[in-house]
Amino acid sequence: MNRLNRDQMAARVAWDIPEGAYVNLGIGLPTKVANYLPQEREIFLQSENGLLGMGPAPAPGEEDWELINAGKQAVTLLTGGCYFHHADSFAMMRAGHIDICVLGAFQVSVTGDLANWHTGEPGAIPAVGGAMDLAIGAKQTFVMMELLTKQGESKLVEACTYPLTGLGCVSRVYTDLAVFDVGAEGASVIEMVDGLTIEELRKLTGVPLAFAA
Repeated sequence: MNRLNRDQMAARVAWDIPEGAYVNLGIGLPTKVANYLPQEREIFLQSENGLLGMGPAPAPGEEDWELINAGKQAVTLLTGGCYFHHADSFAMMRAGHIDICVLGAFQVSVTGDLANWHTGEPGAIPAVGGAMDLAIGAKQTFVMMELLTKQGESKLVEACTYPLTGLGCVSRVYTDLAVFDVGAEGASVIEMVDGLTIEELRKLTGVPLAFAA
């Protein structure tokens, strides 16, 4: 099968972000989405540390380290972009002014529950950040993650076993092998990579999967 690499995953997420959307990209893998947003669409990227109107990552050597996102990565600011107090930024998130947030995850359940801040393992460092505020405050929550752990276990699960970030908040999951819709009716497959069958995908995940209509 032809797994998507992380840049291909980011491009796939970016394709589904519509014109005029206000979007928050979570720390880690989701930040790559900024580099693949269609140039013909006006999309407003927000960061919880108080930025609105972020552009793609700066070219090497052109970083301005006074202009960073919540993950402490150097970013660019598009014409008309602005920065403000992080309390105002969280108010924006909590009040439902973000159309889409894209988050990473340790686990997502077939009903859309999200676990992305702590594995519960001894010695693991919890890192909730703004994830709970975004997962509940954004109008839509997308998750971008590799489908399997390094141990070969599926991150798309029947029920999360890690501490939860939010209940029923995720609507779509983008992975290196397939794209899924999740929700009250369970998980359905939107698309799969070449060379993978629905039977193989069901075996990999261990959860019931339907094809989206």
